Amino acid sequence: MEWTAWFDAPEYEFARQVLQRGVATMFLVAFLSCRNQFPALLGERGLLPVPDYLDSFRRRRRPSLFLWRYSDRLLRLVCWCGMAISATLVLGLPQLGPPWLPMIAFLALWLLYMSIVNVGQTFYGFGWEMLLLEAGFTVAFLGSDQTPPPRTILILLVWLLFRLEFGAGMIKIRGGSEWRDLTALYYHHETQPMPGPLSRQAHLLPRPLHRMEVLGNHFAQLVVPFFLFAPQPLAGIAAGIVIFTQLWLVASGNFAWLNWMAILLAFAAVSDPVAHAVLPVIPLDWHTYGSAASSGAGGGLQTPVWWLAVVLAVTLLLLVLSYWPARNLLQHRQLMNASFNRWQLVNTYGAFGTVTKLRIEIVVEGTLDDEPDDDSDWREYAFRGKPGDVRRLPRQWAPYHLRLDWLMWFLPLRTVHEEWFYAFLAKLLQADDAVLRLLRKDPFDGVPPRWVRVHSYHYRFASRAEYRETGQRWIRTLLYEAIPPLSLPPGSG
Repeated sequence: MEWTAWFDAPEYEFARQVLQRGVATMFLVAFLSCRNQFPALLGERGLLPVPDYLDSFRRRRRPSLFLWRYSDRLLRLVCWCGMAISATLVLGLPQLGPPWLPMIAFLALWLLYMSIVNVGQTFYGFGWEMLLLEAGFTVAFLGSDQTPPPRTILILLVWLLFRLEFGAGMIKIRGGSEWRDLTALYYHHETQPMPGPLSRQAHLLPRPLHRMEVLGNHFAQLVVPFFLFAPQPLAGIAAGIVIFTQLWLVASGNFAWLNWMAILLAFAAVSDPVAHAVLPVIPLDWHTYGSAASSGAGGGLQTPVWWLAVVLAVTLLLLVLSYWPARNLLQHRQLMNASFNRWQLVNTYGAFGTVTKLRIEIVVEGTLDDEPDDDSDWREYAFRGKPGDVRRLPRQWAPYHLRLDWLMWFLPLRTVHEEWFYAFLAKLLQADDAVLRLLRKDPFDGVPPRWVRVHSYHYRFASRAEYRETGQRWIRTLLYEAIPPLSLPPGSG
């Protein structure tokens, strides 16, 4: 029907392919991370067991399959199902069928992962969890290869990217003075939660370049997002700027799938002609390939009226829900990474309103000695992602999320006297196999230590001269004993 033509965006077929397969890839990584870490952190015998949490959870009535029952076996089943569904979408199999098929697949991922996030407590309290959920729900209505990409859904995905970028920019402007005086990047590469292999090199760049980085960040987050709604090729150029800046963040740090999600969402503003102009291997007329099979030779893909009705209903729902995050963007006391409904749809985002000036690391040590003192044989536990060994090159983990390592970064910013952290120390004293698998190295090879203690250190990147002299990438200084030696009560081990 001709009156439906405006709602079709056949020139965004490449964008749809990237969005559907890319978001599905992020779900695959998220479920894999959950499968490997959730039981040790939050399982039946975890640091913050979900069964103990469910009583208070029921009062909140946040949707989750685990509301009725939780077990580690059920959790693993949910993760395997999520990975299997994600893999089929990455391969493009549901997209070959009618539009309701990828819709059901993405909505299943949304519900399964939301079930995990809503019982994940502090270990799942990150903004990129709700970002993945919102993106998964919205991408569910991009249709299949049998229909043109719906224009309103693409606009809503651009609106999601706008909130992500502009919200982060406003948080910074309203936050610490370091963003306004352009000094934030003097510290960020060194003090960010989990540095990557290039973070030290980024930190050692001349300070005038750091100031240019901050200016570039403000431009990319406060100006560029408005052009995402402009006609082509302006929208495509704006998307390219977002992609470029996010790739720099990928290269210089580890922020789980946050930066990758921003890159994927930017493609909602990239039309096939713009993509073809940048990469000629991308077909200029991609959207015509399936037309003959769907509607006869010489025809084009057409949107069934029933599918258009579904898309418009979802569009109206998300527009109504947009009122609260839009208002939040304009408020002086702007909320960061907040959801205004229990389904985690149309949220508000933002990060690093202030930048930590000093890097304080929590170091956990254990000893087999019966009587602990400073002369005891104290051995340090090594984590996978967070700094520890001063000679070790930081690894690239993103988009995989090391949840324990991230929570360790927050300890000195809040307090080491967290319930989960004392539970973690108890697990080390028990040489709990599930928890030890979260670490890079157990210095006791599975033997329970007699005592553990916690020290606080100041870490800073070594200068080039210090690295040549010592071979150390980090210079660390002991600050104080954060938790004195602890042991298990007699008979509890």
